[in-house]
Amino acid sequence: MTTKMDEKLEPIFQEVLSRNPGEVEFHQAVREVLESLGPVIVKYPEFGQHKIIERICEPERQIIFRVPWQDDKGNVQINRGFRVEFNSALGPYKGGLRFHESVYLGIIKFLGFEQIFKNALTGLPIGGGKGGSDFDPKGKSDNEIMRFCQSFMTELYRHLGEYTDVPAGDIGVGSREIGYLFGQYKRITNRYESGVITGKGLNYGGSMVRTEATGYGAVFFVDEMLKVRNESFAEKICVVSGSGNVAIYTIEMINELGGKVVACSDSSGYVYDEKGIDLELVKQLKEVERRRISDYTQYRNHARFITGKSIWDIPCQVAMPSATQNELTGKDAQNLIKNGCIAVGEGANMPTTPEGVKKFLEAGVSFGPGKATNAGGVATSALEMQQNASRDSWTFAYTRERLQDIMKNIHEVTYETAEEFGSPRNYVVGANIAGFIKVANAMVAMGLI
Repeated sequence: MTTKMDEKLEPIFQEVLSRNPGEVEFHQAVREVLESLGPVIVKYPEFGQHKIIERICEPERQIIFRVPWQDDKGNVQINRGFRVEFNSALGPYKGGLRFHESVYLGIIKFLGFEQIFKNALTGLPIGGGKGGSDFDPKGKSDNEIMRFCQSFMTELYRHLGEYTDVPAGDIGVGSREIGYLFGQYKRITNRYESGVITGKGLNYGGSMVRTEATGYGAVFFVDEMLKVRNESFAEKICVVSGSGNVAIYTIEMINELGGKVVACSDSSGYVYDEKGIDLELVKQLKEVERRRISDYTQYRNHARFITGKSIWDIPCQVAMPSATQNELTGKDAQNLIKNGCIAVGEGANMPTTPEGVKKFLEAGVSFGPGKATNAGGVATSALEMQQNASRDSWTFAYTRERLQDIMKNIHEVTYETAEEFGSPRNYVVGANIAGFIKVANAMVAMGLI
């Protein structure tokens, strides 16, 4: 079942378009949420009276700044940094930093807008924000990345704090970058404020399972969707796009639950291994040696590296888009449906185009939207904040159990909300409405702020 935007919400969306020209990803994210909210404004007319939707579409604060740094040849480089502090009704702004050449304000606003509802769904006291830079870490030395991160944090630090804004990692920002960023924050502020950034190393305040959390959490959510269908991951053929942190630990958990992943990718193409992806080899190539996924075939001669085609052409029963936004098109969705796909879980943020989402919903494919499916990363970041606040450290098993419980609860609330508002098994509607209502109620309670 698909939805159409309520006529009362159309003027709000048009206002978003006119106030934010050229930010197509942000427009797409807002449209997807607004298309779900028609029944909500009928049931809760006070949200309209308080202009909650208009307010929630406008960031509380948008920060743009220059990031000058020096490369190894002594040349001065200039990048642009961003932090969009979108909504703090439920807690301090929380959301990752993305370092990628595609980053501009519209990308950060789309990610921050999604983060509001994703964070609300976790049930934890965190608001929504996002940040990053058009800096590309690929091909840079450790010293160049350190100098960039130090320059970036020299401006950003004044906007952060464990009760104000708590960033984490995203594309291009892993444990190395987090370490440099936290070190510079500590140096400038003269405070060892562990809770100001998450995704830290285990030896200085990081949380067990944080590295694995987004991938593990996405699989836990899809596992719940499969249970509703009286299915499981056992013996399912799966395809996972990407080969970074999210993809790697998605593959790891699918393997643990009995599925077989036959393909993964990076920006150069994808590798197909009909015997099942060798996860340890992928970890060695991507996490240790920082090489391209094409090198996989040097060690697994039967595997094939393919360029110029879509990874979604490969027949599978479960698809996990875990690379970047709008990577799975309507055509890709049609191919997956034709080839017998029954479940899709978004490990990345908004990786499926609106046309693709529509096709999956109309075909009865269980579709987990990113704001629900990939919430495990930020949930575990919030658990890291808890540990930092209490000067505590939890075991891997205990943290994983907490993560799994959170993902089960997110599935339950999205499933039940979809049914309550007349769209059974539509997790897009369920996630949008459940997250929105929680934030909206808090905003109403706090008055006009």
